[in-house]
Amino acid sequence: MSLNRVILIGRMVRDPELRTTTTGKNVCEFSIAVDKRIKPRDASEPTADFFRIKAWSQTADYVSNYGSKGRLVSVDGRLETRRFTDKDGNNREIVEVVADNVNLLDRARDDAGSSSSSSSAPRSTPPPSAEEYDPFADE
Repeated sequence: MSLNRVILIGRMVRDPELRTTTTGKNVCEFSIAVDKRIKPRDASEPTADFFRIKAWSQTADYVSNYGSKGRLVSVDGRLETRRFTDKDGNNREIVEVVADNVNLLDRARDDAGSSSSSSSAPRSTPPPSAEEYDPFADE
């Protein structure tokens, strides 16, 4: 028996990138930074680990619509390795997390820069609450 399961909580380090494959499936790629449990003694060493995440279909749409740089997310998925040849002809191998489930754990930051809870600036549609969001519903 084998098991391949990963659960991570971290912050998005850039806005997610959504694209459509030649077969018509949506895929969203993003990266997250996960703070290290034990901080390094040397200040020049990184204090976080960075992971590449790939989400498909409705999960990809959700992340693309509501995720953004700086958002705190939980990712539940599996590790997958991928081999390819880069533009210089070198063989490369990367490890990615293929997300089965992604949850946004914080509220979107107010782009208007206002510290007050009410703003006259128009707001985009807020993400659905955990009770309202159904990743398997037909849209």
